[in-house]
Amino acid sequence: MSTIKAAVCHEFGAPLTVEDVVLRGPEMGEIEVTLKAVAVCHSDISFAEGAWGGSLPAVYGHEAAGLVTNVGAGVKGVAEGDSVVVTLIRACGTCPSCSGGKPVICQTPYDGDKGPLATADGRKLHQAMACGAFAEKVVVDQSQVVKIPKDIPMEAASLIACGVITGIGAVVNAAEIRAGQDVVVIGAGGVGLNAIQGARIAGARRIVAVDMSEEKLAIAKEFGATDGVLATDKKPYVQALRAMGRGADAVIVTVGAIPAYDLAPRYLAPGGKIIMVGMPHSGAKSTYEPVVLAAVGQGMQGSKMGDVVIKRDIPWMVDLYKQGRLKLDELISGRWTLDQINDAIADTKTGSAKRNVILFDT
Repeated sequence: MSTIKAAVCHEFGAPLTVEDVVLRGPEMGEIEVTLKAVAVCHSDISFAEGAWGGSLPAVYGHEAAGLVTNVGAGVKGVAEGDSVVVTLIRACGTCPSCSGGKPVICQTPYDGDKGPLATADGRKLHQAMACGAFAEKVVVDQSQVVKIPKDIPMEAASLIACGVITGIGAVVNAAEIRAGQDVVVIGAGGVGLNAIQGARIAGARRIVAVDMSEEKLAIAKEFGATDGVLATDKKPYVQALRAMGRGADAVIVTVGAIPAYDLAPRYLAPGGKIIMVGMPHSGAKSTYEPVVLAAVGQGMQGSKMGDVVIKRDIPWMVDLYKQGRLKLDELISGRWTLDQINDAIADTKTGSAKRNVILFDT
């Protein structure tokens, strides 16, 4: 057992409290990672606001990188001292989903109430998303980490754990975009910028970014968008169709806004598909005309975490970064300490930040 600092959510919608918590050591198949960086993802914020329910008190945070400082029995492939990316993708390796090559939808449940965390006085403390990375250390299953080269900056590496794999994977794995096809990305935030990068890397002909902000559309072009359309236009899809000269082969919805989902089919070409990435609050509903989709062979498909296989896809993305073909450093808007986490969250909620990163000195 060790005592560490963590940002704890005691009440949905209330500020997080940085306090001492207890972290047990790694058991069979588990790894302890001393974190160097954790990014603030909108999913963490939504969970902490109660958008999807959950157990409290809890430690959120799931986009992290650090050094392995202890390993449990049976661990293979990593050792103490290794640099790793820590993800929320906990995969049993044997269920139908894992066996079918889709570890992001592993069917073996995990109960974060029974995880490695406890309050300072020994009470239950929920390890959210099987990570609990708004903390100095984590203990996670070995399936959740990927070894990376030691020369990769930790703050850049942390981004790969969620926003990067989700955005790029939505384009490459879910949409299966080929060279010469056209892509619309709705939302130019952290995930959206990575979807744009994914489309660029895949060789898309036209990449149209759609966002509420002119500033974010300008940033989207730095990451590979060929065109930008303001979502505030009366019919933004008309502007996108003009830019492409046709409909899109894929529309990647990276925001949880219902109006974005309502309009998404309007951007599509016959045979195109919507990739649903952004997560609205529970109970929110979108409307569309299924007869239109059926008549022209269009589709709608959910994509969780970019449908990635982390030990295949993360090394590829790290290599792209080292080649200068994948922008990571440019995604970082601000650097904060754990004590400043509520300020980092507030800044993220303004919508102007690409990614805020919490850095640890330990």
